Amino acid sequence: MNEPAAAVRAPTSGARTARRVSARVAWRILGAIFVIWAVVTVTFFAIRLVPGDPALAILGGPGSQASAESLALVRAEYGLDRPLWEQYLAALGRLLTGDLGTSYALRQPVATIIGEQLVGTLTLALLSLAVAWVIGLALALWSTRGDKLSAALGGGLETVAAALPQFWLAAVSIALFSTALGWLPPVSNGTPAGLVLPVLTLAIPTAGFLAQVMRESLVEALDSPFVLSARARGETPSGIRFRHAIRHAAIPGVNLSAWAFGYLVSGAVVVETIFARPGLGRSLLQAVTIRDVPLVTGIVIVTAIAYIVVTLVADVVSTVVDPRLARDGQGVGA
Repeated sequence: MNEPAAAVRAPTSGARTARRVSARVAWRILGAIFVIWAVVTVTFFAIRLVPGDPALAILGGPGSQASAESLALVRAEYGLDRPLWEQYLAALGRLLTGDLGTSYALRQPVATIIGEQLVGTLTLALLSLAVAWVIGLALALWSTRGDKLSAALGGGLETVAAALPQFWLAAVSIALFSTALGWLPPVSNGTPAGLVLPVLTLAIPTAGFLAQVMRESLVEALDSPFVLSARARGETPSGIRFRHAIRHAAIPGVNLSAWAFGYLVSGAVVVETIFARPGLGRSLLQAVTIRDVPLVTGIVIVTAIAYIVVTLVADVVSTVVDPRLARDGQGVGA
């Protein structure tokens, strides 16, 4: 009697799991589409609020001394003489076909420009995230050693690191490690040494946030019943921390990594400018300044897609680290 019942229940459970997976994937896709649409819409109208004439930017900026006839021809060619809602719909239509347009200022396809700058920014962001994880996890482990001095110093360092402004940290790093000590180049020069200061500038504040959430989770894990059971079995303190508690402490850090990646990419605008490093952040700042609408829109879209991908990866990693998320219906595969 039990075996047929189990045989009937198994496919039913599998079908329910498949339906949950399909529904979650569908919602993820719809959510991603909505986010991209919202990003494009906000960017399109926000860039119109920046003072200046896009037609003048196409002709080389205020110093070009373009004639009224030239401005009129450019507006007609790029559709800038049409109502704003028509320009918006035309921009959406081009994006649906995968056409990011042509940069007003650089006169190159936006996709080509982004392709040239994307690797540099992603390298900077991902390296900074990895370094932030190492620093944040080290701070969390140190501040939960059990003595009051470590807890006070660790907590203080986490708070200070999280509060440091990136532009201030960049200026101090250049003054100390480049000007005073001469250890590292003040600008990115294409070598690994040129990456150190930009990566640390982005990583240190991020590490402060990661350390704070992981420390709280680590403290909770160390007081959990499974840790008490491990102690009763004779597990060493280091074994408890590194084999049992650290996995649970890493989960909120993994969940925060998607936000951290977006924070790092936005911070690249400041860091790439200060350290004269080529990348999407520096290109975005220049494009906004001269009202290069296609380039601004293209960079923002690519950044939004990268953020969505990192969010999905973080969701998958969370499920792998803690399989209970999948059983409870909270992971990607739930």
